[in-house]
Amino acid sequence: MEFFDFGTIFFLIAAVVIFFQLRNVLGRRTGNERPPFDPYTAGRNASRKEQAADGENVVSLPRRKGAAEPDQTYADIDRVAKPGTELNRGMRAIRDADPSFAPKSFVEGAKMAYEMIVMAFADGDRRTLKNLLSREVYEGFVSAIDEREKRNEKIESSFVGIDDMTIIAAEMKGSEAHVTLRIVSELISATRDSAGEVIDGDPETVAEVKDVWTFARDTRSRDPNWKLVATEAED
Repeated sequence: MEFFDFGTIFFLIAAVVIFFQLRNVLGRRTGNERPPFDPYTAGRNASRKEQAADGENVVSLPRRKGAAEPDQTYADIDRVAKPGTELNRGMRAIRDADPSFAPKSFVEGAKMAYEMIVMAFADGDRRTLKNLLSREVYEGFVSAIDEREKRNEKIESSFVGIDDMTIIAAEMKGSEAHVTLRIVSELISATRDSAGEVIDGDPETVAEVKDVWTFARDTRSRDPNWKLVATEAED
């Protein structure tokens, strides 16, 4: 019978020890192991539920340089006016001169200005009108107020609301942006003479009023406010 020499036995024992150590460290395959992590497919395989549950921990990576992205510069304008139309071109020109111009916020501001101007005119509030009107329009409004006061007439007016306000024209005139709106509002208005008799309007009836107003501002100015520069009643 042949015997292993000491060196052979030593290396055999060492091999067995190493095998068991590796087995303890790496574990045995049971069939339930997770697949190896693939950084290229992991994101695509994540479920929407998992993404929603851990939404605060999601980090959006910047797009790769050179990736094609749609131009959103005029997206809000295109939703209001069809691209290629004169109205669309006019609002785009205003956006180019004043990047802060946005049709939706402009209309919201114009609604507030409209109510303030209508009520200030009825009340004879020259101070408010001066801040909202161009010099020419202000002079016309004040002239009408002066004539009314000379005749001792008073306007009783209640603003009901605005049914519709739509941008119908826009253009740049030099550095000045002009935006024209068609406005349909509801008012209760009556003019009384010095004896208190109603001489115009009806204090009990809501009347529909249609106006076309134009607002303007110098895009070079630091003053962000628009002023009323033209008015006309729509038949």
